[in-house]
Amino acid sequence: MTKDDKQIIYKLLKTASDSIYGYSSPDFAGEMPEFQDDILVSGEQVAGSSEQLAVSGGQSVAGNGGLSSESTLSHINKKIAECKRCALCANRRNVVPGMGVENPFVLVIGEGPGEEEDKQGKPFVGSAGQLLDKMLAAIGLSREKNCYIANIVKCRPPANRNPMNEEADACRPFLDAQIAALKPRAILCAGSVAVKNLFHSEDGVMKLHGQILDFNGIPVVTTWHPSALLRAPENKRTAWEDLKVFRTLLLSLSPDYDK
Repeated sequence: MTKDDKQIIYKLLKTASDSIYGYSSPDFAGEMPEFQDDILVSGEQVAGSSEQLAVSGGQSVAGNGGLSSESTLSHINKKIAECKRCALCANRRNVVPGMGVENPFVLVIGEGPGEEEDKQGKPFVGSAGQLLDKMLAAIGLSREKNCYIANIVKCRPPANRNPMNEEADACRPFLDAQIAALKPRAILCAGSVAVKNLFHSEDGVMKLHGQILDFNGIPVVTTWHPSALLRAPENKRTAWEDLKVFRTLLLSLSPDYDK
């Protein structure tokens, strides 16, 4: 899709949203984001110009001012803070690149920032974050000791809705760069949005939870997003079974991972 097409779509969405509100929509406050043409990298569309290519599908595609498999977390975070690849940048208070140790045993991937995360610039700090911390602690993990926590998108979607495909695609180079920089031994996907976007799959948590998947040589387990468990606590028992599968996997990788 060209940047002109994206500008047209953005204007149509803004007009429709203004009509619903009866005044200028807060979802489209500020100036129009700086859209870019999509280009093909290894058969996949990636938003960006030929001078701003980034990591895609785990492969390093370096360009002037872009990212590569050698990018550091500080460099990645700087690029995230400057990002205007999609409309989510228009209403953010803070970008939420991620949080945790720089050499994690486990990377936890969630969906996107909520209201509290947008305020603080940190992932999983609201009620869902408190539950996530308890889930991780139950299997010997924490963001202070052996985890890094990130999201599919780094800016809050309006009203905490799921990220749109184009928003997730625009943010994907950052996630791939984070995985390359962090080099986690295992990944825990929290919810359908995370696993669907990580694998570009239609299959979500209902089908994939508790299974050991593979992402470029890194084992991946999926379970329910903490916010989904708060809404439907009857799934907590199944989520605990998923976490036990993940713990067994981690022990097979390193018996003292939680020390």
